[in-house]
Amino acid sequence: MLPCSLWPLLALALGGSPHAPHPHFGAPPPHGHEDPQGLFYDHAALWGAQEAREQRELPPEEAQRRLGLLVALMDADSSGLLSRQELRAWILRRHRGSRQEALASESARLDRDSDGAVTWAEFSAESFGESEDFGGSPDPDSHRKLLERSRRRFRAADEDGDGRLQAAELEAFLNPEDFARLQDLVVQETIEDLDRDGDGFVQVDEYIADLFEGPPGSPEPPEIQREREQFLQVRDQDRDGRLGPAEVKLWLSPPSPDWAGVEAEHLIHHADQNQWCRTGALSREEILGRWELFVGSRATDYGQDLHRGHDEL
Repeated sequence: MLPCSLWPLLALALGGSPHAPHPHFGAPPPHGHEDPQGLFYDHAALWGAQEAREQRELPPEEAQRRLGLLVALMDADSSGLLSRQELRAWILRRHRGSRQEALASESARLDRDSDGAVTWAEFSAESFGESEDFGGSPDPDSHRKLLERSRRRFRAADEDGDGRLQAAELEAFLNPEDFARLQDLVVQETIEDLDRDGDGFVQVDEYIADLFEGPPGSPEPPEIQREREQFLQVRDQDRDGRLGPAEVKLWLSPPSPDWAGVEAEHLIHHADQNQWCRTGALSREEILGRWELFVGSRATDYGQDLHRGHDEL
């Protein structure tokens, strides 16, 4: 019997969801003002699906009430307006905080002997079970592939090669996209996720199939057509209809190192209701007027902050 923790890991590592996001180096996936619904990239919402699920269960009135309390914490100078700088600082603060919370949670789960490090045996036993034959699995080949992929990433994250992941190495294992020394591995994993014909490249149709699978012969929605055009005109640098490792690496690189500033501008752009004279800052009323936008963003850790006490933030 496989442990329950394997199933979400399988979906993430092997691209089990047709809309699973791919990690972007040092930042959430990019988005633009022209895509307010954010089917693909807006706030990297799919990266926070679990956290957002709890928030969506709250009645709208309660979600707005809690968001209103949170706005006061974001407004560092108590001016009554939330500036780009304040919003950017809050996003960075919550990003770091949520990342550390996740690291602590995973360390506690995986470090079976509580010695401050995670060995491969501990990770494998916790994630795959004591046996590696997968005899009770409905898809043993996929599980073996995941096992070897996890082993490869573990070895790459183990910087000193001692077979034990200390805190920084465990963070690299869990979030390799944030570590320059592991970016080639992330590129390799991304190609493996998308490359359906096994030629070592990402064809345009493979890329689209990862985003959208409609009934045979059905037309592609406009946003999918824009993604196809983006692939062919921007991401496919040599115009050969496919992405090689260098092109995938460029795709995964953030358009701006200041991703938190970009997201702050994005939120302000869509919430600033003063169309004739945009102030570049948001009032409490404007934020509550677009509460769905903020609940689904990194500004509230995808709604998770609305479940925390103020002393936890």
